[in-house]
Amino acid sequence: MYTLAIRKYLEEHGFEALSPKAVLFDMDGVLYDSMPNHAIAWQESMARFHIHMTSEDAYATEGARGVDTIRMMVRLQQHREIDEAEAQRMYDVKSETFHSLPEAPIMPGILSLMAQIDACGIQCGVVTGSGQRPLIQRILRDFGRYVDEAHITTAYDVSHGKPNPDPYLVGLEKAGGLKPWEAIVVENAPLGVRAGVAARIFTVGVNTGPLPNEQLLQAGAHLLFPSMTEFSDAWKGFSF
Repeated sequence: MYTLAIRKYLEEHGFEALSPKAVLFDMDGVLYDSMPNHAIAWQESMARFHIHMTSEDAYATEGARGVDTIRMMVRLQQHREIDEAEAQRMYDVKSETFHSLPEAPIMPGILSLMAQIDACGIQCGVVTGSGQRPLIQRILRDFGRYVDEAHITTAYDVSHGKPNPDPYLVGLEKAGGLKPWEAIVVENAPLGVRAGVAARIFTVGVNTGPLPNEQLLQAGAHLLFPSMTEFSDAWKGFSF
């Protein structure tokens, strides 16, 4: 199965081989089982600004820069445009709400997967739509054996967030100026999958949330796993 998916990816782009030197991970729903907390924080914080946001909205917009999500919701519901500064002030409230909730657990399977990747001599990077300093510090605390700050791409590194390719293109640069066929993207959200695919990187979807598998496949995921643990278990079956 993996060989066929890789072959299809290579043929689609005219690349000779998939030779990964880096695996670029999304954060929420990939490194951490944090999306339930994000859904609560989005609903509670946006209600303060008279914006109705559902749990489904939170999952559907996962991976986008928070300010972009807010500007979109204001446009749709209040029929006005706000600048990035105003959206950032609203996003700060969302961030405060999120950090008032219990700390989200590390996603089962992610540490064993990173250990296998590291043992292969492949580096790990993180590409997140977040830019919150406490979250970056937590990544370094929990995954510092495999990820350093120089290989973390945040919302503040790009002007155009997911689903645009920019975050993953920056991730390639931070990994040493790699080419698309020299990396793998791991994502759990449609917008993130679309970003990885738009950057022409082999993109693995891991469905750790409530969205139907079809949404990740329609977004372009080259492979799909139902959990990070199953992806970790399958890693040894890959041959590059």
